[in-house]
Amino acid sequence: MKISSVAELLQSTPDQMDVELKGWVRTFRANRFIALNDGSTINNIQCVVDFENTDESLLKRITTGAAIHVKGPLVESQGRGQSVEVLVKDIEILGDSDPETYPIQPKKHSFEFLRENAHLRTRTNTFSAVMRLRSSLAFAIHDYFIKNGYYYMHTPIITGSDAEGAGEMFRVTTLDDKNPPLTDGGEVDYSEDFFGKESNLTVSGQLEAETFALSLGKVYTFGPTFRAENSNTSRHLAEFWMIEPEVAFMDLAGNMDLAEDFLKYVLNYVMEHNPDDLDFLEQRQQQEDKTKPQAERNEMTLTEKLRFVIDNQFVRVTYTEAIDILRNSKPNKKKKFNYLIDSWGADLQSEHERFLVEKHFKRPVILFDYPADIKAFYMRLNEDGKTVRAMDILFPGIGEIVGGSQREERLEVLKEKMSALEIPEEELWWYLDLRRFGTAIHSGFGLGFERLVMFVTGMSNIRDVIPYPRTPQNAEF
Repeated sequence: MKISSVAELLQSTPDQMDVELKGWVRTFRANRFIALNDGSTINNIQCVVDFENTDESLLKRITTGAAIHVKGPLVESQGRGQSVEVLVKDIEILGDSDPETYPIQPKKHSFEFLRENAHLRTRTNTFSAVMRLRSSLAFAIHDYFIKNGYYYMHTPIITGSDAEGAGEMFRVTTLDDKNPPLTDGGEVDYSEDFFGKESNLTVSGQLEAETFALSLGKVYTFGPTFRAENSNTSRHLAEFWMIEPEVAFMDLAGNMDLAEDFLKYVLNYVMEHNPDDLDFLEQRQQQEDKTKPQAERNEMTLTEKLRFVIDNQFVRVTYTEAIDILRNSKPNKKKKFNYLIDSWGADLQSEHERFLVEKHFKRPVILFDYPADIKAFYMRLNEDGKTVRAMDILFPGIGEIVGGSQREERLEVLKEKMSALEIPEEELWWYLDLRRFGTAIHSGFGLGFERLVMFVTGMSNIRDVIPYPRTPQNAEF
C-alpha cells in the first residue's frame, strides 16, 4: 500500500478505505488521540487509537517526538478543525522519544532556545512553515528566470577577487598556520599556497556572472556567499545566499523593470502555493504584536505587506530627490531620526528607507543615481561625474531588499575608478578584458535570499530563516 502524506490525506474524502502514513507525534492525548505531522503541511492529522485493544506497553512509548507508522481507514472526523481522521488498526513505533529529554515539547519555546536546538527546531510549526516557504521561494526564483530565458550559472565559491571592495573576507589556505612560508619582506608567501595566491570565500558571484552575461546574454546565479563581518545584529550572517542576475544590452531602466517584475512573481508564487504557512505565520505575528508597545507593532499584517508590494507600482525616485524629501521631513526636522539627514552624500539608513516607503510614498520605492563615493567601483558613472547608475529597492518593514546597477562598460573610465580606489589592474585583468573585447551596456542586481525570506515570513531575526546560521563565535551543527 502506498504511504500517503498528511497533506494528501487532509485533502481527501473520508471514503473508509485503509491508508498508511508515517510521521512524528506532536501530541498524544488520553491514550487515544495522536496529532501526527510528517512535514508535508503545517496541519496535523488526528489518528484515533483503540486504546482498549492496544498493548499498554506500546501506548506508553507513544510520546511527543516519536516516529510512527499508522494504518487504518480514513473516516469523517468527529472533532472540530479538520474533515478527516484515521482510525488506527495497526501502529508501529519506528523510533522512541524520551519524554524526559526531548527538547521540543508541546509548549512555547523561545527562538534563542530553538537556535540552540536547530537540528530539531523544524519540528515546530513556526520553523516548519519558514522552511517550506524558503523552499517555495527558491523554486519560484529558478522558475521565474528559466521561464524568462535565463541560464543558471555556478560562479566560484573560492575567489581571488573582492567584488564589493569591503575586504571582509574569509581566507582559504592550506599553509601551516604556525609556521607559514615568508617572503624576503617578512610577509606570508601565498605563492606557496594551494592556489598560488591569496584566496578567499566569495562575497558575490557578480563579477564572474558578468563574463557569462557578455556571451550568453541573460544569466543568473543563486549560491552561497560569505562575509567575515564581526557583527551580531539580527540582520547579519557570515554565510548567506545571493540571487544575482546579469543581463547584456540592458540599461538601468530595464534593470528596474526586471527587479520589480521578478519580486512580484516570487511573492505571488508563495501566496498561491503556501497559504496555510502564511496564514499561520500571520497569526503568530499578530499574537506577538499584542505583547509589544504600540510603536513597535507591525502596521500591516503579513499578507497585507505582501499585497502592498504585489499590487502597487514601484515609485522611482533619484537619490537627490529622496535626500530633499528626508531633509525636509517632520522626523528629521524634529530630530526623531537616529541619523539626521543634513547634506547630500549621506548613506541612507533603514529608518530613512522605511520612511520613504511607509510614510511618504506609501508604495515600494526604487532609489537610483546614488553618489559614486558610497557605491562600488563597477557601477557606471553618470555624466555629472558624481553619481552612478545604481539602484536600491526599498520594501516596508525592512528597507533595502535589492541593490543593483548598470555596470561600467567603458574601459578607460573603469580603469580610472579602479586606480582611484587602489584596485590593481592585474588582479582583475579578465574583468577589464570584457571592456576590451565586445564591450556593451549591461546591468544586474543582487538580492540577499535570507532578507527575502525574512520579509515573506515576518521573522525578525535573520538567524531564524536559514537552517543553520553562521555568525561570530557560532558554527554549531
